[in-house]
Amino acid sequence: MGILYAVGKEVNESGPYRNRRWKTGGLAFVCEVEFGSRKQMRHNFQLLRLLAVLPLALCGPARFVSALDQPANRVAPIPEGFQEFLQGLWPLAEEKGIARGTFHSAFAGLTPDPAAPAASNRQAEFDKPLKSYLDEAVSPRRIARGRECLHRWQDELKQIERRFGVPREILLAAFGIETDFGKAKGEKDVIRSLATLAYQRQDRPVFRDELISALVMLDKGSAARAAMNGSWAGAMGGPQFLPSAFLKYAVSYTGRGSPDIWNNPLDSLASIANFLRQSGWQPGLAWGAEAILPENFGFASLHGTFAAFAAQGVKSANGDAFPQGDAILYLPSGAAGPAFLLSANYWVLKAYNNSDSYALSLSLLAQRIEGKPAPRGHWPVGEIFLSRTQKAEIQRLLEKLGHYHGEIDGRFGQASRDAIHDFQISIGAVPADGFATPELMARLAAEVSGRLGR
Repeated sequence: MGILYAVGKEVNESGPYRNRRWKTGGLAFVCEVEFGSRKQMRHNFQLLRLLAVLPLALCGPARFVSALDQPANRVAPIPEGFQEFLQGLWPLAEEKGIARGTFHSAFAGLTPDPAAPAASNRQAEFDKPLKSYLDEAVSPRRIARGRECLHRWQDELKQIERRFGVPREILLAAFGIETDFGKAKGEKDVIRSLATLAYQRQDRPVFRDELISALVMLDKGSAARAAMNGSWAGAMGGPQFLPSAFLKYAVSYTGRGSPDIWNNPLDSLASIANFLRQSGWQPGLAWGAEAILPENFGFASLHGTFAAFAAQGVKSANGDAFPQGDAILYLPSGAAGPAFLLSANYWVLKAYNNSDSYALSLSLLAQRIEGKPAPRGHWPVGEIFLSRTQKAEIQRLLEKLGHYHGEIDGRFGQASRDAIHDFQISIGAVPADGFATPELMARLAAEVSGRLGR
């Protein structure tokens, strides 16, 4: 899992905050994740840059695939040019003020990790049905463990919540999903992982930049080299921060000394809170709520305000009052499954990991840790899960019909759901729930074929 490396990059031409273009590092795009305002967005330029390019970097051809076929008792040869490439990074490191000694000691005798390409292809957030992902992420064991931590650190969590304005249950849920409350932080040498990926994908500078940030950490004494362990993509510690995120968001619970996100869970929780607050989290605003739709609900729009949805007969599933402000209706399994109204804070959670499976699971886990009941909605039996190839085809067909203007990546976000909803409205489909099915794909293909034949 982890911050920022298991992400979708769908742009949001038709989503909740349409036609807001941002430019970072020469890359112009429309972002699916809402941060509420330009002021909040400024805190996230580098993160959005990662969100946009990192999935592309992970899907290219691997130069080290042949090394995966090596027998266990053989050592794969070091690709020619690996050390030469690393040494060529010195001008960038020097520009960041990194000492020559730090630079040389970090790369001395370093070899590439042949497992990195294989690991980069595993992204459960996008390749698993949401219900299956949810069952694992919000398991009874994890709920119980979260409640234990809530009781154990109740005083410390209160202080963190007062300091940053992010609910303690949200922090524990993120900590639980990311690393099982600190038990699964990753054992990879972060320098080696990032060096491998930087060399493997020299056309994607994000890995090179993260490698340089890792060297900055070493040079500043933020962590010892031996302690800098993490995931295959360089995500570290309890929050699973990439090095650039560590430098920007990691804080110590006490406010003194360098944060230790590997061994101090309170530093991890405070750092998660700092990340979310700087990403635009609005204190006092819930992430959203499970909703119960009336039988005659018209699905005229997936966008509105909580008050407007309530006026249409939509009710809160647990009887609590809806939050205030804008809301988006999310139907992860269509009209036949559970329904959720999402607030602006839900999209802040997607800044941590740009996946609806991840953000919704985190939100529901937080509710269960808090002591609230499980969602009331029932998931349809026998639901057909579309492959990424099928989803990409739906995006292409919607694009040809003028409904979709985002990236063709086979990963559905709000822009894809809005495009599907627009198409359903255009043909008078009932319900117009923004949900993709094989039948919808067939209807799209027929519409495109019909237009081409005219």
